[in-house]
Amino acid sequence: MSIQDVRPVETAWTTGTIIEKELPTERTVRLRMHVDGRLPHQPGQHYLIRLRAPDDYTAQRSYSLASDDEDPLVELLVERLPDGEVSGFLADVAEVGDVLEMRGPIGRWFTWDTRTPALCLVGGTGVVPAVSMLRTARRLHRDELLRVVAVGRSPDVLPYRAELAKDGARIAYTRVDTDTRPAGAVTADELRPLLEGRELTYVCGSARFAAYAETLLLDCGVAPGAIRVERFGPSG
Repeated sequence: MSIQDVRPVETAWTTGTIIEKELPTERTVRLRMHVDGRLPHQPGQHYLIRLRAPDDYTAQRSYSLASDDEDPLVELLVERLPDGEVSGFLADVAEVGDVLEMRGPIGRWFTWDTRTPALCLVGGTGVVPAVSMLRTARRLHRDELLRVVAVGRSPDVLPYRAELAKDGARIAYTRVDTDTRPAGAVTADELRPLLEGRELTYVCGSARFAAYAETLLLDCGVAPGAIRVERFGPSG
């Protein structure tokens, strides 16, 4: 996922080598990378990837971390955006063994401290930071502190669907019925019971999804100061 509204802090540029690459859905690419001089990261942070052309033209985008800090590799999930300079290269051109310029980890406001009871309401490729949080909670045996509601159009396009379900996330499809839920947007009645005992909420997804999710949380009585929102999408 590409972040638009998070201003990066100053960290040094380094290089990362692609160790694994796969295309889990038609519009996404999953990269697992060895990062030189890697720094510890918190769940919810992201990395910048910078591409450099022979004429020294550069393009850079930010991508959320899916990995737990103790994973030996950094894992990123990139959505291939229409006319996306960086995402198109990573999906269609980059190969295992390629070395990329990287900077990170970046971001403090959207991180989870692993101690505060929280709920993540995430949509599409916005599930990525929630995956990092879930993996960290699992490692620390603090699964009860984190609840995740993941929203997608259908099972075939929701990233990390099987892992999310295995870790107890509630999954809602907007266009596909399931045995337990009809197709449609998440409702306040569904969300209220999951908010009991939660001190923080995290929203991540497209601008449209984030606006809906934030309004829904407010309607459920969540204080504005307890809502942390990260929107993603094409950048100018």
